[in-house]
Amino acid sequence: MNAAPIDFDGPEALREPLLAALARVVDPELALSITDLGLVYRLQVDDAGAQVRMTMTSPACPVIDLIVEDVENELDRVLPAGCAIAVEVCWEPAWTPDRMSERARRFLQR
Repeated sequence: MNAAPIDFDGPEALREPLLAALARVVDPELALSITDLGLVYRLQVDDAGAQVRMTMTSPACPVIDLIVEDVENELDRVLPAGCAIAVEVCWEPAWTPDRMSERARRFLQR
């Protein structure tokens, strides 16, 4: 089972490079990518820049700022120079383990 899909709205040529960039961002507490955890809800890219809507596994997550910074840095490596990047961390809908990939489930069951 794959992780919950990311709602992508933007140039098709950027889809795979941007999704790969997000997959490089790792939650340091769980040692899993944010895409395997199903933390990213939406990625929108237009002339104004890139907007990411995502969540964390818990509102008490102590590494929110680090993960957001990593998302910005990874997307910045792929997007055209000077492209604005906005990351919104939201709590609705709430994250559940159902959003995780099968790989993440197996890893956490060890």
